[in-house]
Amino acid sequence: MKRNSDKPIKITEVSLRDGSHVVKHQFTEAQVKSVAKTLDDAGMHYIEVSHGDGLGGSTLQYGKSLVDEMKLIEAAVEEAKQATIAVLLIPGIGTVHELKQANSLGAGLVRVATHVTEADVSAQHIEYARKLGMETFGFLMMAHSAPVEKLVEQAKQMESYGAQGVYITDSAGALLPHEVRERVRALRQSLQVEVGFHAHNNLSLAVANTLAAIEEGATRIDGSVRCLGAGAGNTQTEALIAVLNRLGIDIGIDLYKIMDLAEEVVGPILPGSQEIRKGSLAMGYAGVYSSFLLHAERAAKRFNLDSRDILLELGKRKAVGGQEDMILDVAAELAQRKVEM
Repeated sequence: MKRNSDKPIKITEVSLRDGSHVVKHQFTEAQVKSVAKTLDDAGMHYIEVSHGDGLGGSTLQYGKSLVDEMKLIEAAVEEAKQATIAVLLIPGIGTVHELKQANSLGAGLVRVATHVTEADVSAQHIEYARKLGMETFGFLMMAHSAPVEKLVEQAKQMESYGAQGVYITDSAGALLPHEVRERVRALRQSLQVEVGFHAHNNLSLAVANTLAAIEEGATRIDGSVRCLGAGAGNTQTEALIAVLNRLGIDIGIDLYKIMDLAEEVVGPILPGSQEIRKGSLAMGYAGVYSSFLLHAERAAKRFNLDSRDILLELGKRKAVGGQEDMILDVAAELAQRKVEM
């Protein structure tokens, strides 16, 4: 593979954050310790640990955590001898108070996440994280839903606040490889900082999209072991490492140990197999935020609807992360239309 960058590729393993959606935010300290310890031993670069919706996400709206996320962060830090523990923060859900607390427990990297058109709300959190001495990256969610020019504009804002890199975040798993290439290339040409890519596998394109991003010069990449992430999961970490090894790209992570982790540690945690089922496929097709799936399925059951109809309607309304409360309203409206027909 010919890469448009000579910087090393760094992987952030997100199963202990994005995967929180899959287990309905019920991770235990023992589970976090076990996963973090094995990831660290395998040579993982970064391990993200937070509520699925980031710091402060344990609420009735987003889902209550079984264990306070600060205890989970502390548990991961205790096990990580080489890897850096990372956290996600969405302004409006998490605050600088939670960020400071996570940093005091040992978290060394934060990704400050906003909708792709709302980078301006990240300024305070990015600047504060840099003052704390944390590695600090911007995370532009639902990147498929804005023109490339808007994505570049928003990324440049995050760079101006002090972000050391900006992620193109395919929250819905809706991007196609040529669209990933276009976006990564545009950011590479417009920014002085690193470019990252976060995929979801709702259209079965996560690995392909990630390889396209790497070829275009993305150096910060996300993966989730056994696809333990929202929707159909993220780029499957063990598959990605295998492919990179085949391409002659050694990123210093032990493939066998990651494969064993997937089978022996993460597998038993999964409530079911992370397949591309009709719900996750509908999300990628409609361009809907991947964490909406469980909410839509619950609403469909309550109102006797097909969850795909709810997801497609949310896509038409361009719903974004943080608007989970809209799901019940949409379901109620669709149910009423059904009665009136």
